[in-house]
Amino acid sequence: MPAAPRCGPNAMHTSPRYQVHISQDGQLHIDNEPQVVPDGVDPSQVVVHVLHMEAASGGLPVLVQVRDERSSSHFAMQVMPDGTTQAAGTEPAALQPVPAAQNGTLFDRLAAAQAAGRAHDFDAAIAAADDILRHLTAGQGETAPGTLEAAQFRADLAYLSGEYAFATASWNWLALAWLDRLGPGRRRTQVAAQNAAQAWMQLPLHEAGPLASDLVNMLLEVASPERTATMRAQIAERLGNLSN
Repeated sequence: MPAAPRCGPNAMHTSPRYQVHISQDGQLHIDNEPQVVPDGVDPSQVVVHVLHMEAASGGLPVLVQVRDERSSSHFAMQVMPDGTTQAAGTEPAALQPVPAAQNGTLFDRLAAAQAAGRAHDFDAAIAAADDILRHLTAGQGETAPGTLEAAQFRADLAYLSGEYAFATASWNWLALAWLDRLGPGRRRTQVAAQNAAQAWMQLPLHEAGPLASDLVNMLLEVASPERTATMRAQIAERLGNLSN
């Protein structure tokens, strides 16, 4: 993610349900979105890794419906905010966290950053998240799925630590990045747009004004005007207070 994007767990709007498909040859999709599976890592472990970030950012378990063609299995599981899994219906034996050595140092660093964030040690969490984001940007590109996942975690940290301007700009950029990658109708695009608007609403008026134009333009770009009418009306109301 760029240092200056173009434009908190209990505050961000995330979906608690996910559909996971693992094909016979190990290709992984979460909610029909392709995921990068590193060499030597089982796709099921990538599922736990990715959805752990979602659960940790929201502070609640996420429900996962899994279809694994390799074993012809269908089952439901929950990924908890601490990264553990538990059954939701049938036993999810195929998707258990692997030891850190198999996940690699990047996964270890991410887990440590998430743990620091949950402990409200935001200085440590932000420093670690920034380092991970630089690593992924250099290795995969700034709009690769893994990089965007890490950028979402960093945006959550900004919101939780009160850096609302950074959170607004980050989620604004993320909404446009997911739009380019996935299109306007996808969950990640819409969630990022909502999060940008919510972070902007937390800003004092003198900081909110300069970011309003980019925010409104993004909302108009990622969805049809009628779908963002309420959010844009709230933004216009705040800007009216600024001019009074």
